[in-house]
Amino acid sequence: MSVIEILSPGALSTVQDWPGRTGHWAVGVPPSGPMDSRSHRIGNSLLGNPPDAAGLEVTLTGPKLRFSAPATVAVTGAPLAVSLDGETVCQWTALQVPAGGVLSLGTIRSVGMRAYVLVRGGLAGEAHMGSRSVFASAALGGRPLRRGDTLELDTARAPAGPRALGDATALAPSFANDVQLRVVLGPHGAPDFLTRDGLDELLAASWSVDPHSNRTGIRLLGPRPQWSRADGGEAGLHPSNILDSAYSVGTVMLAGDMAVVVGPDGPSLGGFAAIAQVIRADMWRMGQLRAGDRVTLAPVSMSQAAQLHASAEAEIAHSPSAGHMRRDTPERPACGLGHAPHAVARTSLGRPLEGTHGIVTYRRAGEGAVLVELGEPVLELRSRVRVHALAAGLREERLPGVLDVTAGVRSLHVQHDPDRLGAGALLDAIAQIEARLAAPEDLVIEGRTVHLPLSWRHSEAMRAISRYQESVRADAPWCPDNIDFIRRINGLPDEMAVRDILTSAAYLVLGLGDVYLGAPVAVPLDPRHRLVSTKYNPARTWTPANAVGIGGAFLCVYGIEGPGGYQLVGRTVPVWRDGEDPPWRLRHFDQLRFELVTEQRLQELRHASKAGVWAPRTEPASFSLREHERFLDANAPQIAAFRARREAAFAAERRAWAAADEARTMEALV
Repeated sequence: MSVIEILSPGALSTVQDWPGRTGHWAVGVPPSGPMDSRSHRIGNSLLGNPPDAAGLEVTLTGPKLRFSAPATVAVTGAPLAVSLDGETVCQWTALQVPAGGVLSLGTIRSVGMRAYVLVRGGLAGEAHMGSRSVFASAALGGRPLRRGDTLELDTARAPAGPRALGDATALAPSFANDVQLRVVLGPHGAPDFLTRDGLDELLAASWSVDPHSNRTGIRLLGPRPQWSRADGGEAGLHPSNILDSAYSVGTVMLAGDMAVVVGPDGPSLGGFAAIAQVIRADMWRMGQLRAGDRVTLAPVSMSQAAQLHASAEAEIAHSPSAGHMRRDTPERPACGLGHAPHAVARTSLGRPLEGTHGIVTYRRAGEGAVLVELGEPVLELRSRVRVHALAAGLREERLPGVLDVTAGVRSLHVQHDPDRLGAGALLDAIAQIEARLAAPEDLVIEGRTVHLPLSWRHSEAMRAISRYQESVRADAPWCPDNIDFIRRINGLPDEMAVRDILTSAAYLVLGLGDVYLGAPVAVPLDPRHRLVSTKYNPARTWTPANAVGIGGAFLCVYGIEGPGGYQLVGRTVPVWRDGEDPPWRLRHFDQLRFELVTEQRLQELRHASKAGVWAPRTEPASFSLREHERFLDANAPQIAAFRARREAAFAAERRAWAAADEARTMEALV
């Protein structure tokens, strides 16, 4: 057996394959894979490997590796010192490593962030959910390398016969600290969310890469956005807040007043406006951005983006051993699918249309996605039922080239391969499916009531708030106490009122993966239970796994440890458990109910859950829009009174923020 022994792991080295863990975006599983896929793919091409062969991604400081048997290796990516048995060797070329040979990678200095080590045949190992790629935050596919680990080589996949050494130094890019990311605009922007001058300012700005950037997302520091609206309504107090909608990798979203580019380990669903999408030809550049680099966003047309992608793919296709990189079937023009033209959907992008059962808006979300928004931009469950029906119809259609279908609160995000399925044909198909859907009032959607334990004011949730106040934003109005902030902004008398509402509510699950791995975004069925809050601005850098929080009118259970923006109230049990099939415990249109437990009891249940000897209690439930609307009509006066009180408190809080901002400005002037 041929293995690599890890003598030193480097700062952060993980196994990654391309294109990663695809097809699970709808339940909050990111694709992962190499952040600079261009360098990874060219390295595989040099060695004659299949394109999905797994290799190592190295961050900043490289590993020291001993090979038990002869191997052919390529090191690509950002420039760094590479030595073989103490002798300096070159990147971007195929190297012969003898048995017992030691390959050492130094430190990436000044420019670039990641390098790649590819081995002929690739790295062996069991795929997890279809990929070897490591999503370290959730331990999917493994973990970062440690000293003493061994990696087995996949000699069975190594190309047969003798191998001539290849060289791709001509394909090594010129790395720099000033980077232009070309983008296509949308799905959100001016004038609905930003002023036109405000959008122009963001595109003209030179942004700085924040030190907290990582594979989850690239945080950009720059001008404060000029918003065209005062707030996000039921989505949250900040104007960046929207009813939760899905992103793609490479989406440029505005999380509060900070721009964040979603990375390959990023979240699939969130409540922030998305103003642009990095084009496919430039996605690899995200992987080489380091803290302090300057970034500009340069808009291009869809046709320009397609041409740039074709050129980039041709460059890889003409690298050494390119035959191994090509697909089994030749690429073909965008598929027409045999649908009759439906020009309305294509020519009315971004404009509300009258659909079969209400308003529908079609938006382009980059080269490889379409965002379909149903109904008005307000929280009402009729739109979500329409989304559910449209998603089911699209899955039944089995269109070739559709990659992921992800439901939001009032939207459906459809990712597609534009080389197999053109956007026009996809829009035609979606419009025709929407036209033949049943009336949402006639649908009854089966689900379950799921009873989850809740430790109120759990120490780990409270620690996340304290860390934020100490290291991110001490003057945030939700600090030092998120629960008191929720009380204040909803006009409630005391904390007990907040707790009573939350534990009395039945929360309907509208989305999964809001904060990774089956994490639910849910809303109370009874509008009188809809506590409204805003999201952190800027977001937290750390949140404990399974923390429970409120943002806008929504409740979320965090799937894993990581960043976050919801106002935290406590903690519950895992909503994802490896070993179960499927591992996500919740489904769309489940109803969540919380039962208070002590922190000690929650710890016992968490251990039992992970051991597979305990699971949340469930019972059958269903949702009927017709019955729900009857309930709303019967309780309309009380619902209106609750909303009026909440909106008055909401407005008072916004005035207090404005006064505090003005006071800080005056203090700075003095």
